[in-house]
Amino acid sequence: MEKERISYHESVRKMYEKIKKDNMTNVWDRYEAQGLGGVPDRRCTFCMEGVRCDLCSNGPCRSDAEKDKRGVCGITADGMAMRMMLLRNVMGASTYQYHTDQTIRTLRETAKGKTPYSIKEPEKLRTFAGRLGVETLGTDSEIALRLCEFVEKDFNRPAYEPSKIVEALAPPERKKRWEELGIFPGGIYGEMMFSTSSCLTNVDGYYVSLALKAMRLGVAMAYQSQIVNEYCQDILFGIPRPHMMRVDLGVLDPEYVNVLPNGHEPFLGFAMVQLARKPEWQEKAKAAGAKGLRVIASIETGQEMIQRWEEDDIFYGFTGNWISQEAVFASGSVDLFAADMNCSLPVAPLYAEKYGFKLMPVSELVAFEGITERLNYNPIEAGRQASKLLEMAIENFKNRKSSVEPLLKLPMKEAVVGFSTESILEALGGTLDPLLDAIKSGAIKGVVGMVSCTTLRDSGQDTHSVAVVKELIKRNILVLSLGCGNGAMQVAGLCSPEAREFAGDSLKAVCEALGVPPVLSYGTCTDTGRLADLLGAISAVLGAPVPALPVAAAAPEYMEQKATIDAIFALAFGLYTYVNPVPTVTGGPALVKLLTEDCKEVTGGVLSVEKDAVKAADGIEQHIMEKRNKLGI
Repeated sequence: MEKERISYHESVRKMYEKIKKDNMTNVWDRYEAQGLGGVPDRRCTFCMEGVRCDLCSNGPCRSDAEKDKRGVCGITADGMAMRMMLLRNVMGASTYQYHTDQTIRTLRETAKGKTPYSIKEPEKLRTFAGRLGVETLGTDSEIALRLCEFVEKDFNRPAYEPSKIVEALAPPERKKRWEELGIFPGGIYGEMMFSTSSCLTNVDGYYVSLALKAMRLGVAMAYQSQIVNEYCQDILFGIPRPHMMRVDLGVLDPEYVNVLPNGHEPFLGFAMVQLARKPEWQEKAKAAGAKGLRVIASIETGQEMIQRWEEDDIFYGFTGNWISQEAVFASGSVDLFAADMNCSLPVAPLYAEKYGFKLMPVSELVAFEGITERLNYNPIEAGRQASKLLEMAIENFKNRKSSVEPLLKLPMKEAVVGFSTESILEALGGTLDPLLDAIKSGAIKGVVGMVSCTTLRDSGQDTHSVAVVKELIKRNILVLSLGCGNGAMQVAGLCSPEAREFAGDSLKAVCEALGVPPVLSYGTCTDTGRLADLLGAISAVLGAPVPALPVAAAAPEYMEQKATIDAIFALAFGLYTYVNPVPTVTGGPALVKLLTEDCKEVTGGVLSVEKDAVKAADGIEQHIMEKRNKLGI
């Protein structure tokens, strides 16, 4: 593939050359091979438009709305496209909730004193429990156990019983609208069953009904799965606060034992850092011939970690997002890759054999062909499991060092990470007033939550995301970055103080006054709920409903099922929601109209689709200016 289609990042482009030289299968060549007629982005038209279905034995069926060509069962193109979207959303919600289940399991065992972790944020424990109506008297452990019991009971509430978590946390105006639309959810497990059952052949083929069910599931997911997950991780591992962090592939030094926790769950990653910081573990690594032992953050597990804990010579830095994974492997500097519940490529065993690292699944969800050894995370066993992983890495070092030639002098830079609602408030002196004053004055036109993955569709890794964000900050729009897109911003240099030079004059002045970059590193895809909570707080302070705020959501390079339910939640929340690539729903013209036009009258949200970065930023800016005018600011 051409250089610009590989990646925005010099480090990844350099590694691609090595991967090609080593004759290894790789994500870029595999993507190109999927194209029709030698064009990487050209695929089956029916599949691209979302109007292909193989859910029953009468299929696969293809629909054509112009000819009223329906599936054998009679479902329209619109129904077919939305049904497949809802099924993807169920997968996304399920995966988010799996992470949350593990977090609550970890918090409970920590409260019982059975894990290597502790309750680092007792004040947040009490604040969050209080918001949910959980009794806050007693010890930290007693409150934590009551909190776990409360949220798990709500998760298991049937779909026909309103969620107490959503009732406690969502903005009043949003709750009222959701009740009017019949999309105020019950428990997340009940909602997943409700949505999945609706998608059975000959059950619900009406695209409007399916879209409303998707929104209902999205609301349940954002408040139950995402907010509960992130706030409980804050309680365990610390509230994110701004600090510097090394980023990019240069954080990998082949002279060290390098352990990479990877995926979306940070539990074993944190446990390994705690151990690796002990002198005896550094001595073990040195005895094996290494300069020392390092834990290197990777992908979303890495984001969870770097947002909360500061760098040192042991917790050394962050590599990049998921498309960087094969480049990380091929660096020749990895000793152990601990793969938890998400974003570990099925091709990893081939790279482990070629580049001499130990590949270890650490989640019962994860499996690799040919890898029989595993170590499934258990919070009670976390200390011993972390110890075993570090031992494996140290044992691997000599073989890797003697048999694999590393690629040296890869780029490394620093980013400011660790922004959260609490840390933003702390930076503003404990109140949102300075931020709101900057918005009211026009110094900041508005705020965009950039919740994105990374994809090779239509452009190289992170290329489109960087282009869109540069356009936004140039127009004095503050960006909060989340997900794999957050890794894109960090490695691209947009989360550094120097990035102020890309900002418009007034945003630059605000950033200089507050000592922050124009792109605030706000977390992972799981932090979408945290962002919604922040917008709810802004809505309350301004006395304006969420759809009236000069804000937007953007996913310039969404990739998978978790991203699609994030977007659907954003629509239910009432946000202007920009997405790219074009979603696989275009074969349903009535559905497209619902999402891109009519939804504005239903929830206040609207979907924007645009391939061009400048035009995408134009649409976001126009939306923000319209909201400013209506608010009289």
